[in-house]
Amino acid sequence: MTPPLRENNWTIPNLLTVTRIMLTPGFVMAFVDQRLDLAWVLFAIAGLTDALDGTLARLLKQRSTFGAILDPLADKILLVTSFTCLAVQDWIPQWLAILVVSRDLFIVGGLALLHYSGVDVKRGIKPVWISKCATTVQISLVLLVMVEHSMMRFHPDIHKWLVCAVAVLTALSGAYYLVVGLRMFPHNDNGQARV
Repeated sequence: MTPPLRENNWTIPNLLTVTRIMLTPGFVMAFVDQRLDLAWVLFAIAGLTDALDGTLARLLKQRSTFGAILDPLADKILLVTSFTCLAVQDWIPQWLAILVVSRDLFIVGGLALLHYSGVDVKRGIKPVWISKCATTVQISLVLLVMVEHSMMRFHPDIHKWLVCAVAVLTALSGAYYLVVGLRMFPHNDNGQARV
């Protein structure tokens, strides 16, 4: 009897995702050392890997379960870290950082609860356009703020619109995942959720 084929986890898209995770501590160290030019370049490269990994996974037909789990985790590590750094410096509103961080913690906690309840979360919850848009504007805001403070050239109108876009899309994507998660939750015969 032949053994079952194992999925290759070390594909080009997955390596890009791992690179994004590995760039995050470098971004933090550069940020803390006030080496803002280096910090925003590292963040931009990390953001670029987010755009490339999914595209390459589709083009090269290298989608994997490992990548499907790791990619959103890498996004959350990068964005929670960067929003926290910017909020500590008061470069973005603290309420916005709290919204972004709490939405991501809420999603991770919800996925863990669904998994604990026996739900196959890999099949049931997929990234959707509103979540991708939220990630894109979050990355754009962090990059704008970093470049502004690095070059000491500020764009208050763009900054304000990006803050609004991040707030709206983050809240909407969080609400979307809440609705999807509640629908996936196992229920008993009385229609009540089982925990």
